[in-house]
Amino acid sequence: MAEFTGLVAAVTGGASGIGAAVVAELRQRGAEVAALDVSPVDAEGVFGVRADVTDDDSVRAGIAAVVERFGGLDILVNNAGVGAQGTVADNDDAEWLRVLDVNLLGVVRTSRAALPHLRRSKAAAIVNIGSIVATAGLPQRALYSATKGAVTALTRAMAVDHLPEGIRVNCVHPGTADTPWIARLLDAADDPDAERAALRARQPHGRLVAAEEIAHAVAYLAGPLASSTNGVGLAVDGGMQELRPRPRH
Repeated sequence: MAEFTGLVAAVTGGASGIGAAVVAELRQRGAEVAALDVSPVDAEGVFGVRADVTDDDSVRAGIAAVVERFGGLDILVNNAGVGAQGTVADNDDAEWLRVLDVNLLGVVRTSRAALPHLRRSKAAAIVNIGSIVATAGLPQRALYSATKGAVTALTRAMAVDHLPEGIRVNCVHPGTADTPWIARLLDAADDPDAERAALRARQPHGRLVAAEEIAHAVAYLAGPLASSTNGVGLAVDGGMQELRPRPRH
């Protein structure tokens, strides 16, 4: 597929999980891809850039390195994020600020640094990674839900702000995905097998969402063929948000 030939993409949190799947998918479709991450990027053919989305100087230097390497920037995927558990009463102010700093302000910082370069692109797109928790109430996810709800609202605001500049902004809402964070939660559970079964069962198609499935959605929203798709939140959740199937027996 040649849809992305000649385009340059930067993916935050691109060293593992959903981010690594997005990097691989965009490369397969012809893009030059840079993976920005606090961890080393170990993927052949990928330009790895150390960048911390909680540090504005680090983000600006990372984006500048991508532009210097490839001569421009067309696509930004804001994927970097951290998880959080608990009710609204379970995390102190410091934890709220830490998670907001990564999940929300990280999107702000990276988008802000990328905008001058995206304005020069004829196929500019930003794709933010949201979550099912932005649109459905899930237990023990108050802080995480607040950050992803904010990302969803920010996506729409950015989409309308930058519409006149030809920059599309969309969001992908994964369901419970098979990622390293979920694996760590399962490992810490009293009964990992039972917990995994419960996570599978709450999604109508009966399994966790694969990172590659999320990457396909990101690629659609990022691509020039989606030039009339703007300001949307695309659910990749096995029907969790919209479907109400009968219980399985």
